[in-house]
Amino acid sequence: MQREFIPVSMSVLTVSDTRTEEQDKSGKLIVSRARDCGHAIIEKAICQDDIYQIRSVISNWIVNPKIQVIITTGGTGVTGRDGTPEAVAPLLDKTIVGFGEMFRMISYDEIGTSSLQSRAIAGVTNGTYLFCLPGSSGACATAWDKLIAKQLDYRTRPCNLVELMPRLLEHLQ
Repeated sequence: MQREFIPVSMSVLTVSDTRTEEQDKSGKLIVSRARDCGHAIIEKAICQDDIYQIRSVISNWIVNPKIQVIITTGGTGVTGRDGTPEAVAPLLDKTIVGFGEMFRMISYDEIGTSSLQSRAIAGVTNGTYLFCLPGSSGACATAWDKLIAKQLDYRTRPCNLVELMPRLLEHLQ
């Protein structure tokens, strides 16, 4: 039996010290692909690669019951300014370890050993899924097309993240 598509509501955060809305190819790519799939974008923002600014934006979004998924792009590398994983990790209730592992595995087929430089992570926080992607539009396309889109599609079998959404806050009941 074919399942019906269930759209989710998302927000997208670009982490960058230099990008403007006009230059933000990666954030626009995520927004475009999500909308093309039928999902709703609640908010899109750009913030500096600063742990406290990143946490502030994400904290405001995770308390908004209308936002089910947050995707960040940028700040997942290894340079001194890359701080997205450090900003996000303390906010996570659960880490989806397999996301980063699978992303790097898939990226290896595309960019070889350069994939080890990615610190892409994902998890659940306050019943909201959170995915932190690298800042390159190629990496965002890979993550969306090969991992996230399928897991945010209720029709994906044998299981997907959408069907788990009603159970994400069970520990509070």
